[in-house]
Amino acid sequence: MSATATASAPALKEIFNRDRLRHIAEHTQAVYPAFASKRFLTLASAGLDELSVMQRLARVSESLHATLPADLVSALAILQDLAPRLNSGFVSMCLPHYVASYGRDDLELSLLALKFFTTFGSSEFAIRHFLVQDQDRTLAQMREWATDDNEHVRRLASEGSRPRLPWSFRLPQLQGEPELAWPILEALNDDPSLYVRKSVANHLNDISKDHPDWLLERLENWPQDNPRTSWIIRHGLRSLIKQGDRRALALLGAGEPAEVELTALQVSPAKVRLGQSMTLSFTLKSTRNTPQRLVVDYAIDYVKASGKVARKVFKLKTLDLAPGALVVLSRSQQIRELTTRKHYYGHHAVHVLVNGERLDSSGFDLIP
Repeated sequence: MSATATASAPALKEIFNRDRLRHIAEHTQAVYPAFASKRFLTLASAGLDELSVMQRLARVSESLHATLPADLVSALAILQDLAPRLNSGFVSMCLPHYVASYGRDDLELSLLALKFFTTFGSSEFAIRHFLVQDQDRTLAQMREWATDDNEHVRRLASEGSRPRLPWSFRLPQLQGEPELAWPILEALNDDPSLYVRKSVANHLNDISKDHPDWLLERLENWPQDNPRTSWIIRHGLRSLIKQGDRRALALLGAGEPAEVELTALQVSPAKVRLGQSMTLSFTLKSTRNTPQRLVVDYAIDYVKASGKVARKVFKLKTLDLAPGALVVLSRSQQIRELTTRKHYYGHHAVHVLVNGERLDSSGFDLIP
C-alpha cells in the first residue's frame, strides 16, 4: 500500500503565474513603450493552468516573440534592457530560451546574448541548442568563457556542456567523447567560486556514469593537495563512491578497507509514519595502529510497489580517525514523499557503509 503525503508545497510552475506575467509585461513596456502588453498577456496566459513550469517558460518566450520587433538585433536589445528588471532568476531564463528559439541563424550574436543573460539567471539550457547546431564553434566560445572574470559565465561553460544536464536533453557526442569538453573542466578545476566548483563536480559526476576509468585516470593527475580541487574531486566522484569503487575511494585517501569496530547501532523509532523522521546512530572505533581516512555512508532499502526494494545511498561523513580513537555518528532523515520517490509501507533496511563496505544493518517499519 502506498503512503500518501499529508501536505503539498506550491507547484513549481507557479513561478510563472498570472501576477508574474503582468510583471513581465509591465517591465517590458517600461523599456519598450510600443510593447503590446495586452496581446502578450492574452497569449502568455492562454491555457496556463494546464502547462508545466518549462512549458510556461517556453510560452513566455513565444509570446515575447509575437509582440517584439521581428528583427533579432532590435528584439535582443529590448530583452537586454528587460533582464535586470525581472524579479526572479528562474523567470529570466525565458530570455535565453528566446535566443535558442529565434537566434540560431546568427551564432555570434546569439552567443554574446547568452553570455549576457546568464548573469541574471542561467543560459545552461539554451546553449545546448547551439552545441547541437555548431558544436565546434560553440565549444570554442565556451572554452573562452571558462577563463572569464564573471563566475556566472564560467559556470555556463561547465554546466551548459554537461552531457547529462537535468531537465534538458542529453548531448550524445559529448557523452560519448568526454575529452571534447575536458579543457573547460581543466581550466576550472581550482575555481575560487563555489558556484562554479559545484558545476564542475556535477559535470564530473555525469562523466563517471559513462566513462569511470577514463575519468579516474585524469583525476589522478589533478593536484590533490589543492583544497578547491580536492573538493571538486570528492563531490564529482560521489556516484562512484556510493558504489564502493576502490579507485575512486583511493583518490579520497580511503582506498583500503576500514579497520574499525562498529557498535551501538540504532535506528529509531522502530516504526515511522510518513512525514516523521528516523534517526540513525552508531559508534566507530579504530582498530588500526596508524591513522585512517574513513568515508562513511548509509543506505536505505526503500520498499517498492512490487514488494521488492530499491537501495538509495546517502553521504554521511568523511573523517580521519586516529589509532584507537572513537567517534559517534548520527543522522536524522525525514521520511516524506518526493517527486522522485513514492513510499510504500513495510520494512526498510538501513545499512552502514564504510569505505565502500557494509559493516552492519538495522531498519525501521513504515506504517500507516
